Amino acid sequence: MSTNLSSGSVLMLPSLGLSNTHIYPAFVFGTLTYLIIVLCNLLVLTTIVVSKNLHKPMFILLFNLPISDIVGATAFFPQLLTSIVTQSRLISYPGCIIQGFLIHVYGTGNLLILSAMAYDRYIAICCPLRYNTLMSSHNLIKIIVGIWLLNLSVMVTMFSLLPRLKVCRTHIADLYCNNPSLMKLACENIRVNNYYGILATVVLMGGPLLVIVYTYAQILYTCVVTNHADARRKAIQTCSTHLIVFLILEINTVFTFITHRIESASPSLRRAFGVSVLIFPPFLDPIIYGLKTRELKNSMTIFLKRNLVSTK
Repeated sequence: MSTNLSSGSVLMLPSLGLSNTHIYPAFVFGTLTYLIIVLCNLLVLTTIVVSKNLHKPMFILLFNLPISDIVGATAFFPQLLTSIVTQSRLISYPGCIIQGFLIHVYGTGNLLILSAMAYDRYIAICCPLRYNTLMSSHNLIKIIVGIWLLNLSVMVTMFSLLPRLKVCRTHIADLYCNNPSLMKLACENIRVNNYYGILATVVLMGGPLLVIVYTYAQILYTCVVTNHADARRKAIQTCSTHLIVFLILEINTVFTFITHRIESASPSLRRAFGVSVLIFPPFLDPIIYGLKTRELKNSMTIFLKRNLVSTK
C-alpha cells in the first residue's frame, strides 16, 4: 500500500544499465560531450560579444540560444555523470524539481528564441524598408525580456503546483526529472496540474509553431516572387538553418510529451527521444549556426585565429 512521502524524500531514476566495463567509457564520453557543448556555445557567445559586426538584431537574438542550451546541458549532464561514477540513480525531491524546472526552461526558451529569430528574418526579407523601425533596439529589448519573462513565469507556476501534491511513489519514469514524471509520483488528484500543463504546452509549443509556419510561408512566397537570385539563395539558406534546429527540438519534445499520456508507448523509446532533446540541440546549434551563417562563421574564424596567435 502506498504511503505519503515527505518533500525531502529520495527518488529513484531509471537504471542506466551500464556494466562495470562500460562505466569508465560512458563517463569519458559524457564528460567530453558536455565540455564540447559548453565550449562551443561559449565560443558563439564570446564571438557575438567581441565582434561589432554581429551587433545586429539577428545575432543579439541568437545570443540567447547558447545561454538556453548551456542551461539545459548543465541541468542534465552533471547529475548524469555523478550517477555514472557513484553507480547510484538516487536524487532528492527538491533536486528533482530544480532539474525539471531548468530543463523545461531550456526547452521552452529555445522554442521562443527560435520563433523570435524567425520573426526577425520575416521582417528582414518581407518588410526590409521597415526593418530598422520594427527591430529597433527598444523593440529588440522588449522581445528578449518578453521571451524570458513568459518562459520563467509559466515554469515557476507549473513547478510551484508540484510541492502541494502528496507524493507516494519514488520511481521517476524518465532518465531525468521533468513535470510529467513528477506528476506521476502523486497519489492524489492532479487535474489542476494536468490542465495547466496541457495549456502551457499548447501555448508554448503551438504558439512558436504558428509563428514559424506563418513567417516561413511568407518568406517562401517572397522568395518565389522575387527576381533577385542572390537574395533568394541567402534567404533560403538562413531560414533552412532555423528550420532544422526548430524541427529537431519540436519533434522530439512533442513525441516525449505525447508518449507520457499513452500507456502502451515504449518507455525506452520515450526516454531515448527525451534524452535526445537535451543532447542534440545544444550540441548541434553552435555547429549549425557556425557553419551555415556566413557572418558568424567568418567572425568565429577571425576570433579563433587572433586568440591562437596571441597564445603563441
